[in-house]
Amino acid sequence: MKLILTTLVVSFILISTAKADEFDCLVEAVYHEARSEDMIPMLAVANVILNRVKHKKFPNTICEVVHQGKYWKDNPVRDKCHFSYWCDGRPERFTDMAGLIKSINVAEMSLKGIQIKQTVGATHYHASYVTPGWASDPNFKSLGQIGTHVFYIDMRE
Repeated sequence: MKLILTTLVVSFILISTAKADEFDCLVEAVYHEARSEDMIPMLAVANVILNRVKHKKFPNTICEVVHQGKYWKDNPVRDKCHFSYWCDGRPERFTDMAGLIKSINVAEMSLKGIQIKQTVGATHYHASYVTPGWASDPNFKSLGQIGTHVFYIDMRE
């Protein structure tokens, strides 16, 4: 338990460029979207989130990006979010401590500017075992698969 607390404290101190809540939102998203992945695929997911924050078509904070979707009475509508974990009907709990520690490390790295070359400019991804409708749109160019996710760039930009 001491190691986990030390890691959490160190993580918070190292991320001075992001507000604590923004860091927490990035950790939450990486954890729920990719915790079973290796570090590189997790970093690729974090890169997409930060690419969206920088992009004019998306909200300009990490929390707004990862919680983007349709809402009804201040609650996300099931299966109508940009990131599926946010509106899948399950609570956002951290039950895998190893996955949480990896997610914290990945969030730190991505906020320090570490980016996977294959995700430069990528604003979309999906799990390789699904094919959302937008993925077949010719405006989206596949940048390839990293881990269990396929990454895309929107060519209209």
